[in-house]
Amino acid sequence: MTAHAMRQLFTPAGEADLAAALARRPLLAFDFDGTLAPIVARPSDARVPTATLQRLRRLAHRVPTAVISGRAVDDLRRRLGFEPTHLVGNHGAEDPQRARPELRSSLDGLRRRLLPLVPELQHAGVQVEDKGASLALHYRLARDRGGAMAAIGRVLQPLLGERLHVFGGKMVVNVVSADADDKAAALRHVARRSGVGAVIYLGDDVNDETVFAAREPHWLTIRVGIDAPESAARYCIASPREMPRLLDRILLLTNPA
Repeated sequence: MTAHAMRQLFTPAGEADLAAALARRPLLAFDFDGTLAPIVARPSDARVPTATLQRLRRLAHRVPTAVISGRAVDDLRRRLGFEPTHLVGNHGAEDPQRARPELRSSLDGLRRRLLPLVPELQHAGVQVEDKGASLALHYRLARDRGGAMAAIGRVLQPLLGERLHVFGGKMVVNVVSADADDKAAALRHVARRSGVGAVIYLGDDVNDETVFAAREPHWLTIRVGIDAPESAARYCIASPREMPRLLDRILLLTNPA
């Protein structure tokens, strides 16, 4: 095991580190899909399970909270079910406290290219989602995922010289402006605004690795899922089903009584 190998959170060492982080009165920050909400076949069906939601509502009254997601902020607000202190969308590119309209317009060239190609992509099982400050090409429902990935590659290849950042996720390819904040940069801004010296962050996907790899002092990083042993996260839990257990632990440790 290397010095940075991901470890199970629900161990004596993991629980001690969690307690130490909570003693610093941290910002508690989460990804959404695959973290607070289980991954589903259709992104529009994603919801926070009741057991997790009940605990989040209680926690939001005790500690500053944030949700930093690949979804657009308006979409997040509709499906969260609780009011976090901070919401950031589009993989870090959409922070309502830091308006940057140029990040949306920088994708206009890609939008124009995609428009006539939508039927070809749909035939390959690729769904195009325009989230404003990012575009997502989903292929979870494709019968032939290799063919879907090839179709996405053909569409994006001519644009690789432009100032765009292309990165994968769970059955999706994302495109943002090369000038956009990633999740780690967005989390730093939110933590400064919150006036906290510590952060606990939970995420499950490729774009969360920017946070895990940052290894900022007093950031406790937890990957949701054990499918990526190479992850830079410090700890892991098995799946979103373990979120209520973790939130119960946090509620106990932040009990004002």
